[in-house]
Amino acid sequence: MTKKVKVTSTFVDISKQLKRFVSRIVQPDDVEDIVQETFIKSYEADLKQDIQFTRSYMLKTAKHLALNHIAKWDNKFNDSLEHDNELPVLLKSMQLEDEYTSKERFLLFCRATEQLSSSIRKCFILKKVYGMSQKEIAEQMQLSQSTVEKHIAKGLLQTTLYMREHEHNGEMRPKAQAHPISVGRVAE
Repeated sequence: MTKKVKVTSTFVDISKQLKRFVSRIVQPDDVEDIVQETFIKSYEADLKQDIQFTRSYMLKTAKHLALNHIAKWDNKFNDSLEHDNELPVLLKSMQLEDEYTSKERFLLFCRATEQLSSSIRKCFILKKVYGMSQKEIAEQMQLSQSTVEKHIAKGLLQTTLYMREHEHNGEMRPKAQAHPISVGRVAE
């Protein structure tokens, strides 16, 4: 069994268990994001090293991601007010660079989603851009929730790999023949 198939099939097999496990730690709105991030982290780790116990690794990764999410949320609300005075100065100095980088990343994201098959692209964008639930997407596209979940996971994986490959190759700018798609194209 290839690494890609091993990690993917394990994820599909235990995704409901991961959701139940993570839902005991974080708010319901954050469960799907953490489970999808668990897949990505596990997939990346398996590319770097052979993971013998994929199921255990994914459960442990989900636990750490959920706990980190809680810790970030907790720190966000416990931050002292003395840092608020420094924030506007820092934001002004970094605003232009961040805006440029953000636009570049968005264009790269658009090119990455253009590489997806149409049904995967539509499910993925409806979830990630429009924030629709898997149930809503399934109803709109007349697919099963399981198919929608698989399409979103596949879209997330392929988009992440595409973006990582092109960022690392210094190809953040669109090529002359490439044209970014608009988010509105999904509604077709």
